[in-house]
Amino acid sequence: MKKLVLVLGDQLKADSSAFNNFSPENDHVIMIESVCEANYVWSHQAKIALFLSAMRHFAKDLKSKKYPLTYIAKSKQPIVAELKQHIQKNQFTHLICVEPGELRLKADLESLAHELNIHLDLRQDNHFYCEVDEFKKWAGDKKELRLEYFYRYMRKKHQVMMQANDEPEGGQWNFDDQNRGAYSKKGPGLIIDPLWFEPDDITKEVIAEVKEQYSNHPGQLENFGWPVTRDQALKAMEHFMEHRLPSFGQYQDAMWTNTPFGWHSILSASLNLKLIDPKEVVDAAIKVWKQKNISINAVEGFVRQILGWREFVRGMYYLDMPKMAKANFYDHQRSLPKWYWSGETKMACMQDAINQTMKFGYAHHIQRLMVTGNFALLAEILPKDVCAWYLAVYVDAIEWVELPNTSGMALFANGPRFTSKPYIASGAYIKRMSNYCDSCAYKPSERYGENACPMTSLYWNFLIKHKAELEKNPRTRLMRANLNKIDVAEQHKIEQHAQYLLNNLENI
Repeated sequence: MKKLVLVLGDQLKADSSAFNNFSPENDHVIMIESVCEANYVWSHQAKIALFLSAMRHFAKDLKSKKYPLTYIAKSKQPIVAELKQHIQKNQFTHLICVEPGELRLKADLESLAHELNIHLDLRQDNHFYCEVDEFKKWAGDKKELRLEYFYRYMRKKHQVMMQANDEPEGGQWNFDDQNRGAYSKKGPGLIIDPLWFEPDDITKEVIAEVKEQYSNHPGQLENFGWPVTRDQALKAMEHFMEHRLPSFGQYQDAMWTNTPFGWHSILSASLNLKLIDPKEVVDAAIKVWKQKNISINAVEGFVRQILGWREFVRGMYYLDMPKMAKANFYDHQRSLPKWYWSGETKMACMQDAINQTMKFGYAHHIQRLMVTGNFALLAEILPKDVCAWYLAVYVDAIEWVELPNTSGMALFANGPRFTSKPYIASGAYIKRMSNYCDSCAYKPSERYGENACPMTSLYWNFLIKHKAELEKNPRTRLMRANLNKIDVAEQHKIEQHAQYLLNNLENI
């Protein structure tokens, strides 16, 4: 018996289940850098650099611990092709890997094992609170699944922020109504920056390679400072808990020009690479809450994102794939505007969200949901194209987390399967939650005409087009009622202007 452990680029966990019963005398580890993974979608340079640097640092740690390791760098072949050659050359009989976060890779590994007639051991990922099979059992035969009920189940099971009588701390399950604050008209004031890391020699080498080999890819590397080791990720986590968590809750939905991170943790990339675990992040937040007596809405809102939503969308991914990737509830077919890659649009909100995305490979959840995602839904863009963009441009994007968030939540492409309504808004919402409209060429209050905000025009056009469906849904009935206040003649003008916009998306 000769066992080979494959460590993928988003499985950089020292106590991974892949290493269970590992024997350094008999077993071997392999890690593979593949150009094909960077080109699978048109990946942001910072995303490529983050993965490669983190992988090389992890490989260095494995070697220091005397793990027998083969590290294949800069391969021009797919991962499975390199793997095949290595298995055949060394006559391995068993291939071990944590279940991949993209089902295409899982299918490739299964096909390879069948072709070579070797044993494939795909192991449950011990990074998460909830195993895939447990989620499927919880989901059962429910036609519609909701985060709220899963979140309560997880809170109770893991006794997170629970009282002795199995009731939630603070007397309610979430404090969402306290977590929707906007910055004052004077701006956000002093925001303590996230902890950023000066690139070491390994990272500098990676950055140079990426600039040379992927020069035609989107994004910038001049501001690269992401954690690339577990030690750095832990320091970034501690810094957030100490300095930024207290203000996170109230302002988690707020946006402001040239304020790329707000009070957000930006720990998602480290979590998704498995440099840190959700359990230790949640435990750290609760510890700070108890020691420093910070507001419960701040810590609960943060915990819900990790213990609730992150685990929930992972479960949905494995439950509903591959049909999730093909879903298109509204049958939207328009192409993604080219300015999604450049930010060259007159809409100030889209400019800011896209430009910071190209600068850092990051935008926070409201920018993704209510700016770039909201516009993509209202502009009737093909979900597959939008999902590919999100997967390409964000450093924390791995398909298991990106696809449900984009397709299911931002685009409502899966219908009411796990979101109860389409998350749409006009320019009025953007104005309320940011200062973007102050410097914009468009007016958020105008529904049609040369100066009308495209978000506003397309929002009302969406309501007109889908008014029967929105009337049936209690959560969108108010939108429909507001539409009734606009007379038929004006609705017709809105439709005409919206059609003009839809036919000229590249020039907005």
